[in-house]
Amino acid sequence: MGIPVKLQAFEGPLDLLLHLIEKNKVSIYDIPIVEITDQYMEYIAKLQEESLDVMSEFLVMAATLLDIKSRMLLPPEVTEEGEEIDPREELVQKLLEYKMYKYMSYELRERQDGAALHLYKSASMPEEVLAYQEPVDVEELLDGLTLSRLHALFQELLKRQENRIDPVRSKFGSVRREEVDLTETMRFVGRYITGRKRCTFRELMTLRKGKMYTIVTFLTLLELMKEGAVEVEQDETFADIRISYTGKEGAELTLDQDYD
Repeated sequence: MGIPVKLQAFEGPLDLLLHLIEKNKVSIYDIPIVEITDQYMEYIAKLQEESLDVMSEFLVMAATLLDIKSRMLLPPEVTEEGEEIDPREELVQKLLEYKMYKYMSYELRERQDGAALHLYKSASMPEEVLAYQEPVDVEELLDGLTLSRLHALFQELLKRQENRIDPVRSKFGSVRREEVDLTETMRFVGRYITGRKRCTFRELMTLRKGKMYTIVTFLTLLELMKEGAVEVEQDETFADIRISYTGKEGAELTLDQDYD
């Protein structure tokens, strides 16, 4: 005969099973599956107006209990080692795990409730107290300091300073901007070539100094070659570049200076 079960909200089928086991005062390791299954089915029959999701969980457990009940009525299964297989073993493991987590939740809830009773006061120290620094005792600070120790500290300080210096960028020199008048330089090179009629590129490089002058001179030479004002010859790689003025009409630049 089943014991009366008071209907209440259980958190799931395992929660209901634990409740029934405690009500019947039986061991969780030796569940009277027939009696517990009957009481479980009685509870399921009394459930009304529950959601389909909730009912499906309880019905799945009911089917599991009926399966275990039917297997308990049959001759016991035996493993290869000759040991009997208990059909309740898997269910017992699930109940033990659920019971452990359930009581852990109780412990956490108690700690949460206890923490709610603790009140903390915000910091209210005066600024003068917070800004206070203990005076430095020079004698205590220099106690045991020797000349060798002082030298070691100084070397350590220098080493830290050296580590802050970029070993590559620190060796870079200052970059100075070369002021070059592009138009004037091109006219200067053009007048020199038209005045000399023949010269070499190396000769042009000796007239003025600077990288910008070299670049502008090379560009001027290319422009004069494009206009047909000069012809350029080079016998072999790295040999002198010979420049000859062609005297083509319209290509000659105005001479403001003569070159001897």
